[in-house]
Amino acid sequence: MKSLATKRHTQTLWFLCVLCGSVLNCFALDREAFTITNYDLNVRIEPEQHRLGVRGKITLRNDSATPQKVAVLQISSSLSWLSIKAGDKGLQIVTQPYTSDIDHTGALSEAIVTLPQPVAPKGTTDLDIGYEGIIVLDATRLTRIGTPEDAAQSTDWDQIDTEFTAVRGAGYVAWYPIATESADLSEGNSLFEVLGRWKNREARSEMSLFFQSTQETTILFSGTPNGFIVMPEEGIVKVAAFSMIRPGVNVPTFVLADYKKIDVKGISTVDFLPGRDAAAASYADLLGGLDPFPGARGPRRLQVAQLPYPSTSPFVSDSLLLTPFKPIPAEPERLTLVYALARQELPSPRPWISEGLAHFAQVLDIERQHGRKAALEYLDAHRALLVEAEKNIVLPEDSASRPTALINMTDEVHQQSKAMWVWWMLHDMLDGAGLDRVFFSYNALDDKETSYMPRLIAAHSTRDLTWFFEDWVYHDRGLPDFKVESAFSRKAAADAFLVTITVANLGAAGAEVPVIVKFEGGEVTKRLEVRGKSKATIRVETTSAPQEIVVNDGSVPESDLTNNVFKIAPTQK
Repeated sequence: MKSLATKRHTQTLWFLCVLCGSVLNCFALDREAFTITNYDLNVRIEPEQHRLGVRGKITLRNDSATPQKVAVLQISSSLSWLSIKAGDKGLQIVTQPYTSDIDHTGALSEAIVTLPQPVAPKGTTDLDIGYEGIIVLDATRLTRIGTPEDAAQSTDWDQIDTEFTAVRGAGYVAWYPIATESADLSEGNSLFEVLGRWKNREARSEMSLFFQSTQETTILFSGTPNGFIVMPEEGIVKVAAFSMIRPGVNVPTFVLADYKKIDVKGISTVDFLPGRDAAAASYADLLGGLDPFPGARGPRRLQVAQLPYPSTSPFVSDSLLLTPFKPIPAEPERLTLVYALARQELPSPRPWISEGLAHFAQVLDIERQHGRKAALEYLDAHRALLVEAEKNIVLPEDSASRPTALINMTDEVHQQSKAMWVWWMLHDMLDGAGLDRVFFSYNALDDKETSYMPRLIAAHSTRDLTWFFEDWVYHDRGLPDFKVESAFSRKAAADAFLVTITVANLGAAGAEVPVIVKFEGGEVTKRLEVRGKSKATIRVETTSAPQEIVVNDGSVPESDLTNNVFKIAPTQK
């Protein structure tokens, strides 16, 4: 018979073996194998305790190529897992801290879950979950890389508090379950890449939320109010139900505050804190006069809610814009409202469409207010960022699945910048009316194939722009580089000159580019389509001898602008 000491030694060795096995398995985990396709959560908020409690159900889909027996679920490190079940059966889980800057605390509380049976590729499984904890002001992920405390807290301002509660989702606070690899702010674009992959995976997911609060204040959410009337539970004084589609594209965000409200055209609202009536009225007037895409079929509902922190940057998610209120909104505030409205008017499950159009709407508004020159100056301010981002990419093989293609891009800053330019070039190629017809016809529910947008454009214009989408959206072929290779002029009549211009594109991406012929007393602009690694020729008539050719007025992003001017030799007979 073994002694008690021997038994304890054996038990200790067994525990260590199990623990070591779990640790080894963690290294082999595919944290991004599962996508959470549906959230059905009951959220209890206790502002006086800074506390959040969640119970509910989630649906996981296996997006890997092999059956999966183990799933990973992550929440903020300030929250703790209470239970994970499949039906009525509690599951074996191992919890551990997991360092990641996808959460404001700089870490996640990770649950490694052993499922009842393997889930086949594209198969799904439902899990009942429960977790709770506190969400307080915490900018650890920024301060540990050297960001000053004040600047860090003006960026990571999420918290649950009696005075004001505002909590953003993945990328800020993981208050609902996610599953990602670690993201590190000190490693270049690591955070954007990890977050981008997660957003792409959950671009078509859905979320239903039932909020309960112990505080009698307004509850806002960046989704659609469901308007359910229920009897509050004991200790609950405020309830609200919401739903959201595409929580990967949007950021599920909830706010609790003592708001007053101004209705704008019976659709949008301006929610403001006590004492800011005049500023709120100015924002309501501005909001009521904006329409980024006239005729678009998308919803116009937008909640503009005041942030109490004057130094913070505006934040937009789906139907909710959080922003500090200026006494009188100026150009930056106008552009913020344009961006937020554009996302509402033309929602899309594809970030290159939703984000690209929202940024394009800002350029379009500048053009409407101040003219084309001002719009091109705005674009030029963003060109250096795009050129630098493209320099860091090794051009991939011709495959639409390559991660550097715009349609798959995970670097948000690069994606938004490039998508803005893509829509501006389409705006120039199709003219305003053609693009308006496309916007009116676009339906996010029908956008199930990557070819949907080019087919829609072809149906509402005379242009077949398949080549353009191949170069700019489905593949990453870099940027064009235009050069006037030759230009010859001759006198065609007493008061007319004809200049023949050959433009070479040294880059791999094609584009339709403006060609400007300058002469004494004026200039003429024509547009020329030049495919990648190709040449194209155009003839332009002027009323006096041409002096200079300029290819590209700044409306097409180029890798090199130093070779765009060509001086013309004296007129030949």
